Amino acid sequence: MYTIGYDIGSSSVKASLVDTQTGQCIATDFFPKTEMEIIAHKAGWAEQHPEEWWKNLQLATHSILSTAKINPKEIKGIGISYQMHGLVVVDKDGKVLRPAIIWCDSRGVPYGNNAFNKLGSDYCLSHLLNSPGNFTASKLAWIKENEPEIFEKIDKILLPGDYIAMRLTNLATTTLSGLSEGIFWDFKDKCISKPLLNTFGFSETLLAPLVPTFGIQGEVTSTAASELHLTEGIPVTYRAGDQPNNALSLNVLNPGEIASTAGTSGVVYGVSDQVTYDAQSRVNSFAHVNYTSEQNRLGVLLCINGTAILNAWIRRNIASQNMSYSEMNELAAQAPIGSKGISILPFGNGAERMLANKEIAASMHGINYNIHDRSHLMRAAQEGIAFSFRYGIDILKQVGIQTHIIKAGHANMYLSPLFRTAVATINNAMIELYDTDGSIGAARGAGIGCGIYKTPAEAFYSLKCIDNAEPDIKNQQAYIDAYEIWKQHLQTALKN
Repeated sequence: MYTIGYDIGSSSVKASLVDTQTGQCIATDFFPKTEMEIIAHKAGWAEQHPEEWWKNLQLATHSILSTAKINPKEIKGIGISYQMHGLVVVDKDGKVLRPAIIWCDSRGVPYGNNAFNKLGSDYCLSHLLNSPGNFTASKLAWIKENEPEIFEKIDKILLPGDYIAMRLTNLATTTLSGLSEGIFWDFKDKCISKPLLNTFGFSETLLAPLVPTFGIQGEVTSTAASELHLTEGIPVTYRAGDQPNNALSLNVLNPGEIASTAGTSGVVYGVSDQVTYDAQSRVNSFAHVNYTSEQNRLGVLLCINGTAILNAWIRRNIASQNMSYSEMNELAAQAPIGSKGISILPFGNGAERMLANKEIAASMHGINYNIHDRSHLMRAAQEGIAFSFRYGIDILKQVGIQTHIIKAGHANMYLSPLFRTAVATINNAMIELYDTDGSIGAARGAGIGCGIYKTPAEAFYSLKCIDNAEPDIKNQQAYIDAYEIWKQHLQTALKN
């Protein structure tokens, strides 16, 4: 028996086929091979066409089926992971009314701030655990005011994963975890927040019906089966945002456990059994995949929009033509800790929640034309990303999340020995790396949802730590000194 996991990212769509008996991924692929386009008509905007997600999902599905050469009838469940906080709006026929406003789009910030002021900080923080900020509800408020003719046609609002589930099953649905990431869920009263809906002027009918995070969410239609070369009737049995799903893929489900990613954006995600929040909403609390009305399992999320996207920018604009990331890592390692005084702030990908939703842009400081070269810039970029993690982790500690061990997939920035040593050293934490990713995690989640695995322990018995990074105690002070200089530049930028 097999399960399929899909990971709907902003850069690509990945699919993995997992053998449920061995727990091993037997085929995986992603499309497009170059990054998906992000449409930015204005500074701070970010949109994508949902149809592009579906087209790339088709290509990835065809590829893994061709590689594995299995009978599609042996596929028993489908899991979906997706980029969080996006907004897809559809009419009563399920037709998409405009491009999706995705996670790093900043246009909702003033609408969220206005709602925060109207609702009051006490209500927002004790009931929603967050400011409405730049989340899905605030993006919808922008459409309501600026595109009223579209708003009037909306039948349902969907997250990116909800949209993919709708294309698979012809059912517009969402999950409780999804409602919480849109800031529609009241954690105190355990229901949809009517005060929030009233403040924005939204009808509750815009929200899709709830389905369980793990369990039958619908079945693949004949149309979807034909497009994907699958069998009609395969159940969709799991759905979660990319960060809760990343935690699941690392078997991070219990209080005190920590997961991290360092892709386009960087994330540290801690699980708590306490209804906790940051008074400034710089880190955010959402329902984790195993949250229920009876069991508090919250994911406390530190998200930094501008992380590996900086490293990609360095590669495109500063590295030699065709230089690989591995070669960049080797060149960066030739420069000393602190890059002889260069500090790079990586915040160039929209408003940053941990900086109180300010959009300060990326910046480079301390460049001397006579002593610095590409190696210093490359190291300063990786250290700047690591330092942004430290800055955010200090906020997490204020809400009770400790980071002694950080689990991450062996991917993206964590492939760089320099980066993971910097993160381990500056935070005095052990980094554990695992051979897994979001699509494999979603496939295992699907196995839980369709009952193949009775417990998460069964689903993740084959998950093994393949590498780690310990703090570099010998050079820890050098990292701390470089971080303090970096933080001074950040504080100056925040005052401007």
